[in-house]
Amino acid sequence: MLKLFLWLRYLRKKKIVFLSIAAVALSSALLIIVSSLFTGFINAFEQSAVEAVGDVVLVPPVRFAEYPLLIERLEQTGAVEAATAMLSGQGLLHLGGGNVRAVNVWGIEPARRVRVTGFKQFLLKQKKSAQKPSFEVPGFADRVGGFVGIGVVAKPNEKTDEYDFDSAETIIGKQVILTTGAVMETEAGGEKKFKRKTLKFTVLDIVFTGVYEFDKKFIYLPIEQLQEVLYPNEDGLIASQIQIKLADGVRASDGLAQIRDVWQRFAAKRLGWGPYLIKQTTITTAKQLQSQYVAEFRKQMGILLLIFGVISCSVVLLVFCIFYMIVETRQRDIAIIKSCGGASSSVASVFVGFGACIGIIGSGFGAILGCIVTKNINTIEEWVRIIFGLKLWKSSVYMFSKIPSQIDWASALSIVLLAVIAAISGALIPAIIAVRTKPVDILRYE
Repeated sequence: MLKLFLWLRYLRKKKIVFLSIAAVALSSALLIIVSSLFTGFINAFEQSAVEAVGDVVLVPPVRFAEYPLLIERLEQTGAVEAATAMLSGQGLLHLGGGNVRAVNVWGIEPARRVRVTGFKQFLLKQKKSAQKPSFEVPGFADRVGGFVGIGVVAKPNEKTDEYDFDSAETIIGKQVILTTGAVMETEAGGEKKFKRKTLKFTVLDIVFTGVYEFDKKFIYLPIEQLQEVLYPNEDGLIASQIQIKLADGVRASDGLAQIRDVWQRFAAKRLGWGPYLIKQTTITTAKQLQSQYVAEFRKQMGILLLIFGVISCSVVLLVFCIFYMIVETRQRDIAIIKSCGGASSSVASVFVGFGACIGIIGSGFGAILGCIVTKNINTIEEWVRIIFGLKLWKSSVYMFSKIPSQIDWASALSIVLLAVIAAISGALIPAIIAVRTKPVDILRYE
């Protein structure tokens, strides 16, 4: 009770103590915000790959045929929940009126794709439908339908960095022309020559993934129609890669092993491939595809946290100065405690415990402040834009249309504990000075 009484008395009489609490709170909040924003960005970066291509991607060195049979065999394993094929290409999209965009073309199976990725939620129109996405053009069975990224038909506002969805949706139902081509062998001498092809299709929906690079460059067409345009001489259905979703509860390593086994047997027996082509096939998780970038992001996060951590060490010095001042000005309290039979450890525990209280209170407020700022970071960024005219976050630079606002609870807990330890460390030397105080000298003087 005596310790609690003294703590409350110091808080009431020594207002400067609140300065140390504020310092601990601000330092904790700063580190929590930085850690959470970086971690949220990394998680969003990894998750964007999963939502775009699935859990696992199988990419052979060349195009291959009979992919429906491979998908069937993969889904027969216990490790794979669903799989879908993708055929890739490039071209120029003519939107009319001299508006031409360079695009990446993906031939996909929309019904299968929604089982593997989060593709349906990216569609502005068909995501509201109870049916699976489709390329069928209502009332025109002979027409080819397709989807286009919102960044292909519109640009984000320079000030708000937001798309005008109503304007973008006006292209739905219109016909556009894709100019593409492929390298083919000519009849004379077997020479290879690039042959230009065009494909007219009706825009059925707009794709908005929230990832700038996907929204800006990609269009999606039926895989069969794209094959007819690019590779009309190929026998059977062909694909560039297979995108796979693992079954619930399956570890990535186990899933990769089963997928690799199925592929090796399929490539050797059905495709007649040799060991070299089979080994050249890349089978990896979507997160592993991003591992090189993620490693660099984590390095940057570590460097930034180190810098702010060193700056936050000033909290230890501040607590030391404040507690040293308290010890020097409250010599009488220390002398009375000792003269009443208080042990040196009791005297030390008064100041060490008070330091711990400051750390707990300050880090608690810091954690609350850090969580509030992190959760409302997009609102704060918007107010900065409105008041100062400064756009801090642009999707064209940072990939995502919104700042990831996920709180990193593991780091937050570690930062809170370190803040308490730092406050205790700052109180240690003043506590030692208090222990060495001689009550006889102090009380004789008083």
